[in-house]
Amino acid sequence: MIKQNIIAIIPARGGSKGIPRKNLIDFCGKPLLAWSIIQAQKTPYIKGVYVSSDSDEIFECSEQYNAIGIKRPADISGDTATSESAIIHACEQVGAQVSIIVFLQPTSPLRKPDDITKAIEVFGAGKFDSLFSSCELHDFLIWEKDKAGVLKSINYNYHNRTRRQDRGVQYVENGSIYVFKKEALYKYNNRLSGKIGMYFMDFYQSFEINAQDDVDLLTMIFKVKLLRDYEGKSRLF
Repeated sequence: MIKQNIIAIIPARGGSKGIPRKNLIDFCGKPLLAWSIIQAQKTPYIKGVYVSSDSDEIFECSEQYNAIGIKRPADISGDTATSESAIIHACEQVGAQVSIIVFLQPTSPLRKPDDITKAIEVFGAGKFDSLFSSCELHDFLIWEKDKAGVLKSINYNYHNRTRRQDRGVQYVENGSIYVFKKEALYKYNNRLSGKIGMYFMDFYQSFEINAQDDVDLLTMIFKVKLLRDYEGKSRLF
């Protein structure tokens, strides 16, 4: 039984370089931000849902869906500001009674209605200090370019290519759900610290919205895989 005081914090700035007003675009009949609010509200362990923003328009949307807006100061509202700074500021506004924070990014709407509940239960059962949502990565061979533009293999050695069956399982931190103790956040200024756990999600749930093409892809996935779970009926388009 999880008895700690748990809140959800959703960071949602008004501006966006990739998609104008990204957090408020229509996504399957609701503002994109609304889905993260709804998902948090469907989680019985969460006592309050808060949206940290610099935008009055975001606050209007938050109020419409019964979340509490927290005005973010200008010095932590720019492109270079960290999410951790916004979370700490939000915690200061909420009060000292909070012990566990669920951090949700509105650009990751592909959560099942019970995903956050299950993530919190994994967090509690494992006695973790922090937890992130993830998926298993089996068949992707990852490369990156160094500062000189030279390609380098990251998660395997192309000089000694092994069979897929012989490679160890790797995990993607998909950015959808984070759960962590407030005291750990304050101590390390990091959402992940101490004893770290993982909550596994399906691979398709790891896609997020950063560009217009993402909107089209995630809309199709949401309607086919998830919308009926929220509306209680099967619906494709």
